[in-house]
Amino acid sequence: MLAANGFTIVIAARGFDELRSVAGEIEAKGGVAYPVQLDVTDPRSAESAFSSIDALGLRIDVVVNNAGISGSKPAMDVSPHEWDLVMATNLKGVFLVAQAAARKMKANGSGGSIINVASILGHRVAGSLASYATSKAGVVRLTEALALEWARHGIRVNSLCPGYTETDLNRAFFATEAGQALIKRIPQRRLGKMEDLDGALLLLATDAGRYITGSSIVVDGGHLVSSL
Repeated sequence: MLAANGFTIVIAARGFDELRSVAGEIEAKGGVAYPVQLDVTDPRSAESAFSSIDALGLRIDVVVNNAGISGSKPAMDVSPHEWDLVMATNLKGVFLVAQAAARKMKANGSGGSIINVASILGHRVAGSLASYATSKAGVVRLTEALALEWARHGIRVNSLCPGYTETDLNRAFFATEAGQALIKRIPQRRLGKMEDLDGALLLLATDAGRYITGSSIVVDGGHLVSSL
């Protein structure tokens, strides 16, 4: 969606082969995309990734923090190692990438927009997701803190909070009886689709949202305001 709206895209993750595949899909549709290797839990990797972007001659205008893992398990059964894995990716990773991006944006004097993908579970809890919900609540509050500090540099920081959205990872679950029961609790009585996030993302990424910072935009079909 961003490529279709004129953005040059840098996609970053640990799996370089998959990145090249996604970059190829973007370019096949007329976009421009570059793959860069990145482990969001490693500060040296984050710095290296942004140096690679500099080497491409690109200015960083928008950063989308979208790395995450679920950690679905009853709280009594979560090991310290499992807890740390979720926090390292979902919360520490967001901070490290945002910090590296903000340093570049400040040095360039251009400002920019940082969009942290959180979740409705950053505002409300569900069973067997204590570590995930805690990490996403941390992302929401971190977003507010960074927005306050970096506004003077022209850097906007907002969080995008999707509700239950259909993906390759969860499609099989939502076809089950338990999954169908969960869908019935969503006021719109349907799962979100990936394209349902496009409008909010584009708003935060462009000058249409130039006066929005420190905000949490929820896209969930009304799930967050459903009755208990």
